[in-house]
Amino acid sequence: MTSYYDALETRDPAQREAQLLAALPRQVAHAQRTSSAFAQILQGVDAAAVTTRDALARLPVTRKPELLERQKASRPADPFGGFAALRRGPGMPRIFSSPGPIYEPDSAARDYWRIGRALFAAGFRAGDLVHNAFSYHMTPGAFMMESGAHAVGCTVFPAGVGQTEQQLQAIAELRPQAYTGTPSFLRILIEKAQEAGSDISSLRKGMTGGEALPPTLVDWFAQRGVTVYQSYATADLGLIGYETESRQGLVVDESVIVEIVRPGTGDPVAAGEVGEVVATTLNPDYPLVRFGTGDLSALLPGSCPTGRTNMRIKGWMGRADQTTKIRGMFVHPAQVADIARRFPEVKKARLVVSGEMANDVMTLKVESAGAPQGLDARIAEAIRDVTKLRGSVELVPPGTLPNDGKVIEDARSYK
Repeated sequence: MTSYYDALETRDPAQREAQLLAALPRQVAHAQRTSSAFAQILQGVDAAAVTTRDALARLPVTRKPELLERQKASRPADPFGGFAALRRGPGMPRIFSSPGPIYEPDSAARDYWRIGRALFAAGFRAGDLVHNAFSYHMTPGAFMMESGAHAVGCTVFPAGVGQTEQQLQAIAELRPQAYTGTPSFLRILIEKAQEAGSDISSLRKGMTGGEALPPTLVDWFAQRGVTVYQSYATADLGLIGYETESRQGLVVDESVIVEIVRPGTGDPVAAGEVGEVVATTLNPDYPLVRFGTGDLSALLPGSCPTGRTNMRIKGWMGRADQTTKIRGMFVHPAQVADIARRFPEVKKARLVVSGEMANDVMTLKVESAGAPQGLDARIAEAIRDVTKLRGSVELVPPGTLPNDGKVIEDARSYK
C-alpha cells in the first residue's frame, strides 16, 4: 500500500527542517499582525529572529484554559478570543463548539484541518465512498473527516451518530468501502450487523479518532476484515500525527512544528522523554504559535519504515495537566518546575502525594548527581515558598524517576 500523498512526506529531513524554520518567522509575524491575542502574547517578540527551535522554545506556550478565558472575556463581540485571523463571511462557512464551550472557526480553505494526508496513509483513495459516523452536531469532528475525504477524492455519506439500524441499512445498500468515526461505534455496527444478519462486508478500511485504539481492538477489526488506523488531530490545530501501515507511532503532519515539553513549562525535554505535545501550525487562518495540547507523548527515534521521513511521536500517553489538590490547596506542574529551576543541581523532579485523604504526605523526589550537603533542606524551603505547603525531599540518582511525563503523582488511598 506504500505510496505517498505528496512529495512533502519523503523530503530529506534537513530540507524539511530548513523549510519549516524559514516559514516560522513569517508565521509568527502573521500571528502578531492578524490575531489580537497573539499581538498581546507575543508583544515585544522580534518575529524575524525566531528562526531556530531554540528561539521558538523561548516563546510562551498558550494552553486551552488561557484560550477559553480570552474567549469568555471577549464574547459576544469576538467568540474566538482574538485568536482567529478570519472574519465571518464567505471565508468562514461555519463556527463550531467544543466542550468549554470553546468556539473554533471553520475555513473555506481546501482540507482546512489537513486530514487528507492521514486518510491517504490509511488507504483511502479517490472514488471510495466513506461512511462518516462522527457527529455533525456543533462539534467539528465530522467536518474534519469529510473535508479530508473530499481532498482525497472520496464521496461521503454523512451518517452521524446513533440510529444504528438505519446506518446498517445504508451500509448494506450503498456499499461504502471506508469508515470514519469512533472505534467503539464501529464495533457496535459490526456486532449489530452480525446479530441482524446485515451485509456490511463492503467496509474494508477505517480511520478512527476521539478514543483510544488499542492493538487488541485493531486485531479484532482485522479478524472481521476491516483494517483500521488512527489519527491524532484537534479542533484547534488540525492534524498533528497519523498512523501508517508500519504501526510504529504516528508520523507528524507536514504543516506543524511539534515540540515535546516538560508539563507545566515551555521547556523542551530530551529526545525520547515523555512530555506535553506543543504545536505551532502554519495555518494562516488560525495561526496558533506554541499551542499546548495538554496531551503527553514522546519522540520516537528514526523515521517511518514506509519511507515517510518526518519525525514520529509515540501517540497519546495521557494528560499533561496533573494539577492536584493537596491539603485544600491546588498544586500545579508549573510550580514543581519553578522549584526545580531554582537549583541547577536538579535534573528532574516529581512530586508524589501519598497517604490517605485529609492526611496528605507530599514528597518531592529529585534526581541529582553529586548533590551538595544541605540541598534537600534548601529545596524543602523552596517547596514551602512556592506552594505554601510543607513537603519532604528525597534525593535520588539520575535515571531513577520513570519516563512517563508525570510531574505530580497522586498515590493517595481513596478508600
